[in-house]
Parts: sequence; structure tokens; C-alpha cells
Amino acid sequence: MSLFNFTTPIVEEGPAGTHRLFYFYKLDRGISIVLKPTGGYAQIRYPQDSDFDSYPAYYRGGYNHTVDAATKAALIAGGVGVTESNFTAL
Repeated sequence: MSLFNFTTPIVEEGPAGTHRLFYFYKLDRGISIVLKPTGGYAQIRYPQDSDFDSYPAYYRGGYNHTVDAATKAALIAGGVGVTESNFTAL
């Protein structure tokens, strides 16, 4: 069984502060991917910790997750901005 390291999608947010120099710097923020109870995947930008219990599976943004080949295929086909570039083979 082949395993993959899944890195969630990111978005750049900025400016990183209020000083003039911070306007040139942006921060990468991870987007969480969740499996909805009704089926299918969804992106969540700002999840609450208490919400994660209601999802059958979730991949918290900004972290690396180990997934199998079937999960990889489902995430790519889920239409939530996950591509082949989000995975590296282990």
C-alpha cells in the first residue's frame, strides 16, 4: 500500500502587520479540508475546534497528513483545490 504526505492548500494573506514595511510581506495560511457528513469534501478557512468532531475525516490546514492512495484520489476528485502537487510519496 503506497502512502503519501498530504499538505493542505495555502492562501497568502497580508499585510502581515501595520508598519509600512509589513505591507510588502504576506503570510501563508493553511486551508482545512473536511469530509462532510453528507459526503463530499469542503474547504474551511477558520474552523472551530469543536466543529472537528462532527466531520468523519478532516485535514487541518497548515499541517502535513499521511494518506493512502484511495484517499489521495478522493481528495483530488473532491473539487476543493487539491492537486497532485499537494502530495509527496513516502
